[in-house]
Amino acid sequence: MTNEQKDPLFVLVKSLSKSEKRQFKVYVGRLGVNTDSKFLALFNHLDKSDTMDEDVIVAKGIVKKQQFSNLKAHLYKQILISLRLSPLHQNIRSQIREQLDFASILYHKGLYKQSLKILDKAKILAKENEEHNIAYEVVELEKIIETQYITRSINNRADELTVEAKVLSIKNVLTSKLSNLSLQLYGLMLKSGYVRNDKEHNEVTNYFYSKLPKYEWNMLGFREKLWLYKAHLWYSFIVQDFLSCYKYSKKWLDLFYEHPKMVIQNPVFFLRGNHYLLESLYLIKDRTQLKSTLQEFEKMITNSSFPNDDNIEVLSFQFIYNNKLNVHFLEGSFAEGEYLVEEILKGMSEFKNRLDDHHIMVFYYKIGCLYFGMANHKKCIEYLSKIINNKSLKMREDLMCFSRVLSLVAHYESGMDYHLESQLKETYRFLIKMDDLHEVQKEMIKFLKNLGDIFPHQIKDEFKKLHKRLKQYENHPYEKRAFLYLDILSWLESNIEGRPVADIIKEKAKTQVR
Repeated sequence: MTNEQKDPLFVLVKSLSKSEKRQFKVYVGRLGVNTDSKFLALFNHLDKSDTMDEDVIVAKGIVKKQQFSNLKAHLYKQILISLRLSPLHQNIRSQIREQLDFASILYHKGLYKQSLKILDKAKILAKENEEHNIAYEVVELEKIIETQYITRSINNRADELTVEAKVLSIKNVLTSKLSNLSLQLYGLMLKSGYVRNDKEHNEVTNYFYSKLPKYEWNMLGFREKLWLYKAHLWYSFIVQDFLSCYKYSKKWLDLFYEHPKMVIQNPVFFLRGNHYLLESLYLIKDRTQLKSTLQEFEKMITNSSFPNDDNIEVLSFQFIYNNKLNVHFLEGSFAEGEYLVEEILKGMSEFKNRLDDHHIMVFYYKIGCLYFGMANHKKCIEYLSKIINNKSLKMREDLMCFSRVLSLVAHYESGMDYHLESQLKETYRFLIKMDDLHEVQKEMIKFLKNLGDIFPHQIKDEFKKLHKRLKQYENHPYEKRAFLYLDILSWLESNIEGRPVADIIKEKAKTQVR
């Protein structure tokens, strides 16, 4: 049996909307001979099935076992062709590529003049929308045709195309270098999280500035600026310069507002820019601006004029709910945010084939934190265990580390401390293996480890001592990241004062100007 969660064909069929399925059948039926074809029979079967079971498909006589792989590949290709023909999946980029394909066909038929006419229009459209890669392909084909079909002064035309090719090449190389740098920093962030010491800070800084290409500002168009801001944003995240994160995410969005048509052309980048702005506001604890920006963002993407497709739908779900949880964390309104859990789990089920492990685990961690804030420690442990027991998680080692530490605290708070000693040892070994043992974590583990030797009447004094030791790390350039994952100081204050942690955080929120 093929795993339906991983089989590309099954996932693709299940992702189709009603209109896309209808269009596929119309596309297949354009020739009467296709109506009884095997690939259509397989499509209809998968459409109605909850799983992809090869044995069932073969038993139904749809296809012989040895032909099954080829039939799947053929059906997959036919679905993609059908989707490409759909107006819903047409954009400027696909329109330009279509014109380039048409021009190429005309060229091979020897219809040079017609080919050049189409290429000229395609090039203008590509440049207007800063699609420089496609524009470069257009110019290269123009150069080939001009060597065989001369209608103008060959010297002037040759110079003109040479200059165009050179300018586009420079832009494409710069864009490639900036996008490579941005992607590499993003990958580093996903794998390791924030820098942990001066050595790592220096390594990341040296890497960033050594890879940052030289450029002249007046040579930068929309796309080059976008990748430049992205690269600076990820560098700022990694070194925990959250004010710079705000600065560059704001520049990212302002760039779109300066070029409104690019929102329609690149809606995913626009969504991500909004998300990183919201994330930055959370990290600098600007609660007021976070709430107002989130409301505007939600209003914008639910507007009928905003582009909508499957990708935008799942990204909107991730960004909206992650930041709604962040609002409740800043306000301390954990109980008021519990309703989000059901909505998030429903969305995770709906988008299960399009959400990767990393984003699922982030949701689990935040739900665990929400329940911890509500003092529902058993629920907190339940969601954190989904992360801790995920052996295939290869990204965000810091997320795994803090999940284990928070789980220890939750076990202590819930009274489920009969296995605490073995959990402490396991967590300690894990943190050492990950090379992620920070002073805050050391103090937490030391405290929990010594709990068995502390008399009940001494516990409050021990909480005060731990609070004093951890307070010095609250604004430490590297240790402060521990407080981004769990407000340990508020938890300690709640134990010292005998009040819910939510009340402590709410009081702090009221005293903050923002």
